[in-house]
Amino acid sequence: MPDDKSDRSPWNWLLLLPIAIPLLTFLYNSDEPRLLGFPLFYWLQIAFISLGVITTTLVYQMTKRRRQR
Repeated sequence: MPDDKSDRSPWNWLLLLPIAIPLLTFLYNSDEPRLLGFPLFYWLQIAFISLGVITTTLVYQMTKRRRQR
């Protein structure tokens, strides 16, 4: 009897977002605007980390129900 458990969920495609978006250098190729004295590059890196955490959490929550069967 083959094991029906698979990680092939369409939700996994969302995990490409935190990889692809930071590669778009035109988003942060600027010194302005500044937030609390920090250039755009630094606080945008924090936003990229937040995007990764949120995306990973969403994909985990949406796919964990299938694993429990």
